[in-house]
Amino acid sequence: MDKNILVIGIGNKYRSDDGIGIYVAEKIREKKIPNITVSEAIGEGTSLIDLWKDNPKVIIVDAASSGNKPGTIHRFEAHKEKIPSKLFGYSTHAFSLAEAIELSRALGNLPKCLIIFGIEGENYTDGSELSERLKASVNEIVKIIEEEIEKLKKENQYA
Repeated sequence: MDKNILVIGIGNKYRSDDGIGIYVAEKIREKKIPNITVSEAIGEGTSLIDLWKDNPKVIIVDAASSGNKPGTIHRFEAHKEKIPSKLFGYSTHAFSLAEAIELSRALGNLPKCLIIFGIEGENYTDGSELSERLKASVNEIVKIIEEEIEKLKKENQYA
């Protein structure tokens, strides 16, 4: 069985907090965790489906906007539940993450395990810097994702 886990960071590094997924993916890549593949995407739905279609375990990190405090971390098990499309409302993607998940589910090619982390953003204007609140939460977000990776690896030992 393939023991690799795919981590996808979604976003646009030139729209401030919309780049949080890319930023976190880069931090995960720097850690050189064994059996982890890290990819970055702008979040276009069909490209996401192509990325995850042959991967049984996928973690996605993207900016979210629900009105909660910036830096709030939302976690969803997309293989078990629908993703609230409004949460990713600031997306610049024509075919959203939530729509890609539902299409993939309908086509029968959703990953066996698809974990989504939505990080509440604050500023989505032009710029290459994260807001101060998101910068302050990056280490916590990376640690949570590392814990998720370890959990998935342990589950894989018994699969």
